[in-house]
Amino acid sequence: MDLSTLRVLDALPQTQCTRCGYPDCAGYAAAIAHEAALINQCPPGGAEGIRRLAQITGQPELPLSSEHGAEAPRTLAWIDEKWCIGCTLCIKACPTDAIVGANKRMHTVIEAHCTGCELCLPVCPVDCIALDAASGPSTGWAAWSEEQALHARERYAAHQLRVSAERDAQQQRQMEKAQHHLDNLPEHSRITDADLLAKKRAVIEAAIKAAKQKTKGL
Repeated sequence: MDLSTLRVLDALPQTQCTRCGYPDCAGYAAAIAHEAALINQCPPGGAEGIRRLAQITGQPELPLSSEHGAEAPRTLAWIDEKWCIGCTLCIKACPTDAIVGANKRMHTVIEAHCTGCELCLPVCPVDCIALDAASGPSTGWAAWSEEQALHARERYAAHQLRVSAERDAQQQRQMEKAQHHLDNLPEHSRITDADLLAKKRAVIEAAIKAAKQKTKGL
């Protein structure tokens, strides 16, 4: 990450809420630094966040964009355990791995890791997740400390590494399964015609090659 993007990223609250219109805080920081994105698209940062970004970028201070949300007190998510069906969708949606649980088992939120991003709300099929105010009347950076931002940033980085490792492992399993199918093609196919088997073998080999190239490209 280049220095200009890093400086902008340091001024963002690291909630990873995507309300800015970008997939994460780093994406928004890069857009501000290099794509002339406006600095008033981060509701969790609020007016103080806009002031910090204005000092860094030289952009004029603007009112918070209503299109992207409103400055509000910090919130914490909690799960009504009586209604939780253990679908794991909220676990997958949480950018800081603040939700723990297992498939068809009750989930719960670890408050110290929750950024109030609200990404767990729309994916819950039974609406068992709610928000509690966690900062009283304080909003923006007054409701969120530098220590909390650093913690959230570290949690998100760890989350990305975990997701990447799981994706790589899944791709490896899929390639191994495809290779096993290829190595034992006659036993795994109803096709007995040699020419048709050869064509099917070529298709599988091409798919495996493409998957390996994609993995190397990542």
